[in-house]
Amino acid sequence: MTTPNKTPPGADPKQLERTATVREIGSQAVWSLSSCKPGFLCVAMAVLELCRPGWPRTQKSTRLHLPSARIKGFGVDQLRDDNLETYWQSDGSQPHLVNIQFRSLVAFNLPASFAIPCRALDEMSRRRKTTVKTLCIYADYKSDESYTPSKISVRVGNNFHNLQEIRAKPQLELVEPSGWIHVPLTDNHKKPTRTFMIQIAVLANHQNGRDTHMRQIKIYTPVEESSIGKFPRCTTIDFMMYRSIR
Repeated sequence: MTTPNKTPPGADPKQLERTATVREIGSQAVWSLSSCKPGFLCVAMAVLELCRPGWPRTQKSTRLHLPSARIKGFGVDQLRDDNLETYWQSDGSQPHLVNIQFRSLVAFNLPASFAIPCRALDEMSRRRKTTVKTLCIYADYKSDESYTPSKISVRVGNNFHNLQEIRAKPQLELVEPSGWIHVPLTDNHKKPTRTFMIQIAVLANHQNGRDTHMRQIKIYTPVEESSIGKFPRCTTIDFMMYRSIR
């Protein structure tokens, strides 16, 4: 019986960004998860400090110092913090879902006499169809073992009710991945997809694991050519600092 080949790691997404042909747009979306392991409070040991020994006995006191408490989580923040040591951990039944809904911060300027429900106006002003080309997921079997996804489905659509699997790779089979996984979000003609929403579904884990780990997710859109002509692409870090007006 032959063992399947391990999934080869893809290139670091930062190399894609340096080509200036794509840009990362995950920050322009609202992220949600089907489940998440609760975070826990990390508080260092309290330090007891006595005042100076030379002070009179009546002035002696004890002060209790507590550092700022912090919450260590396993949710969306860890998927987007550019740290390969942190991760999202699910806490529920399969499939485990990551929902990415694109939003626009542009609001409509409507006359006061224009009657429209506030909820509908909010949806109109925020929903935005976005062109997406590549999805990058970081998984690490060496660290996560049975928490590592072995079968992933990527779906796109207008909302939760009409999601469809992408045609290029309906379901992605992974074998002990350790690195970046590149998923093309293109149709049969290799054209980028325009969508309101992306859903990543973990259908199975290695060793029949129940919950899953994902360490990073990045989404890329193609960079449009300038309408006034083509210019040399900025490929070095020094030039990329000045490629746009801020």
